[in-house]
Amino acid sequence: MVKTKTAYFKKFIQWKMIMVYLVAILGATIVLTTAIGNVYISPLEIVSLFGSKLHLCEASSVPDETIIFMVRIPRIFLGLLVGLALATAGTAMQGLFKNPMADPYIIGISSGAAVGAVLSITLLLNFLSVYTTPFMAFLGAMFATFLVYNIAKVGGRIPVDTLLLTGIAVSFFLSAILSFMMWNSPEGGLHEIFNWLMGGLLPSANWTKVEIIVLPILASFILILFFARDLNAMLLGEESAQTLGINVENVKKILLVLAAFITAAAVSFAGTIGFVGLIIPHITRILVGPDHRILFPASALVGGIFLAWMDALIRFLDMMLSIGEMPVGIITAFFGAPFFIYLLRKRKSGHYYG
Repeated sequence: MVKTKTAYFKKFIQWKMIMVYLVAILGATIVLTTAIGNVYISPLEIVSLFGSKLHLCEASSVPDETIIFMVRIPRIFLGLLVGLALATAGTAMQGLFKNPMADPYIIGISSGAAVGAVLSITLLLNFLSVYTTPFMAFLGAMFATFLVYNIAKVGGRIPVDTLLLTGIAVSFFLSAILSFMMWNSPEGGLHEIFNWLMGGLLPSANWTKVEIIVLPILASFILILFFARDLNAMLLGEESAQTLGINVENVKKILLVLAAFITAAAVSFAGTIGFVGLIIPHITRILVGPDHRILFPASALVGGIFLAWMDALIRFLDMMLSIGEMPVGIITAFFGAPFFIYLLRKRKSGHYYG
């Protein structure tokens, strides 16, 4: 008993240090990525300005204050929230499917959101002003999730294999609808459609968009975190989890809805940014282990940090090469596709999960 308490205390201290390091990296990321852009701003000036805003030091005059607080900081915060959401959803999906190649879009969320977004771009541009596309993308993502759920449900249960196959089938069907809509869309709308599909909305970030998605994303994250122990038990097998008093089917339903909701909130403004929910949970699992009590918060922070740096890389490339700001989904695909191949090779060698 004493050894068990000692081991748990050591693990608690270790987890606490991991979170402290990640929060420190997050703070450094916010400062350093704020400095990057066509107008370079010294990190020392940024820290000084932050300090003055928080009343931690004397107010200083920074000529680029508008660029910092009205352009770059909301863009960085939006990227942090989207990265947090996708990484959290990916962690939940990989735990639910017990498969490191699962990601938030595996059950048709991406295709549903894309159909909703393209529908708004082609037919409903003035319905809700600039929020028409995000709103329709959110509705499309949630519709696809509930469609997959109801098709996969068998006698009140949700077999994981059936859910996975249903998600793939619905994704293909929705992709066909998407292709038809793009083929039939006005020529002027194709650029906006492709920009959304590649995750190209971060450059238009503002505080209003951050305020809209921050509550649903953080609330969903907290609710998902409550199921960390249940997911840990389910990794041992559904029968073992049931013997511990866990209602496995209810956990599946709730996690599925929450993962879809947090992903839909993320893609509503940022578009479909691939691979974040695939690679971040797996990398974090290698670093902190498979225990979801630490895996969820660690993955959330790493996901936000990763996407903030990917967006900063876009600004850096534009500054150095004057090529324009490409969609962030292109950069994440450059990193994600090779990692996906690595996962396939690792699975082939017999290392399937964890």
